[in-house]
Amino acid sequence: MSDRRSVSADAHELNPETVWHIEMPAIRFGRHAIEELAAQLRDLGVEETARGLLVTDENLVDVGHPGRVRDHLTDAGFDVDIYDGVEREPTVAAVEDCIAFVRDATESGYNFYLGLGGGSSMDTAKVTRAVLANGGDPLDYVAEPTGNGEPLTDSGDPLVLLPTTAGTGAEISPVAILSVPDEETKEGISSNHVRADAAVLDPTLTTTLPPDLTAKTAMDALGHAIEGYTTHKYDSLLRPTDPAERPVYAGRSPLTELFSEKAIRLLSSNVRRAVHNGDDLDARENVLLGALFGAISGLTAGASLCHAMAYPVGNRYHTYHGETIAVLTPASTIDYNAASDPARFAHLADLFGVDTAGMTDRAAADALKAEYIQLQRDLNVLPSGLAELAGITEDDVDWLATQTVGTQERLLRCNPRPVTEDDVRDIFLDALYNWE
Repeated sequence: MSDRRSVSADAHELNPETVWHIEMPAIRFGRHAIEELAAQLRDLGVEETARGLLVTDENLVDVGHPGRVRDHLTDAGFDVDIYDGVEREPTVAAVEDCIAFVRDATESGYNFYLGLGGGSSMDTAKVTRAVLANGGDPLDYVAEPTGNGEPLTDSGDPLVLLPTTAGTGAEISPVAILSVPDEETKEGISSNHVRADAAVLDPTLTTTLPPDLTAKTAMDALGHAIEGYTTHKYDSLLRPTDPAERPVYAGRSPLTELFSEKAIRLLSSNVRRAVHNGDDLDARENVLLGALFGAISGLTAGASLCHAMAYPVGNRYHTYHGETIAVLTPASTIDYNAASDPARFAHLADLFGVDTAGMTDRAAADALKAEYIQLQRDLNVLPSGLAELAGITEDDVDWLATQTVGTQERLLRCNPRPVTEDDVRDIFLDALYNWE
């Protein structure tokens, strides 16, 4: 695993990477930023008489956010259709339904696309846009052996994403995650052609999020930030022969480390307020900003072991991704990976506000784990471990470990410490109960 982890592409030179690269959508952030959506579309070259598709889910239609977006764009001269059939943790078939909707609705396609909601809506919009631009079906672009592993070559018409949760990072990520029920796993379509052209982040869109979903998505964001801060450095990869073959998860750099540190401070100090008082717009804004920074870090440097373990759990037990990350992080990202660089994990404890004076680095890492678990308990809406999350027992752990190692190489290669199937099995056992 350690050798495979250091290979950045199929074709590579036998010398270390010396270049780091970051690519982001255009980002607008702030209260009532949604009111600048029409201006953002014009910046992307979309004409005001253009016809677009807004991809969302039925619950948000009931809340009113899609109507609010459409009214704003209609007033500005745009024509907007709404697709509200997104399902939680979308399957390949569910995304194919959205693609069929577009093909049935218009022969020429839409001039622009919008994704409004959590990660499920945004990833559905991303895959829909990409497949329509490149042809075929979603599995054509999923890595082998589950899919055909074909490269995307065209980004398609402009895509703008508007998150209503603070945590998934889908609005800036070059990856879209799909469930593949037949394989009992989740797979990613990973390409810069999947990434949106722009993201509009408005904290007023998050105030309708209930406490449990606020906590679950925020813990996903915190996972991005911690994993991005502790993954391997970009120069521990091998340099690709062709810069175009540099992976989208390319290791941490000085820039991603800055975003990680700010994200961890913002999230750890504001998530309690956002969960316990959803109308606290200052806390909502800080959590959304922390989630953005965590995504810039973790989804550029690379999510790692915890996310790799979370996908088999989510696919088999249909758990929310964020709460799965929350229950796995203490045993995986913190406990297991601390041995890779104790001093770095000691600094993480400082970022969480732990008083580490007089502690050894390993003691500080242990204190970080305790502080993270205390944060979970203070939120009072998260499960105590995998057992409470989904009734997972020791009998289930072998299958979960096998699936993790067998299907999540893309993420495991980002982990700062090599893992075997036995290691993953032990980590799953540790995560059954984070507290009694």
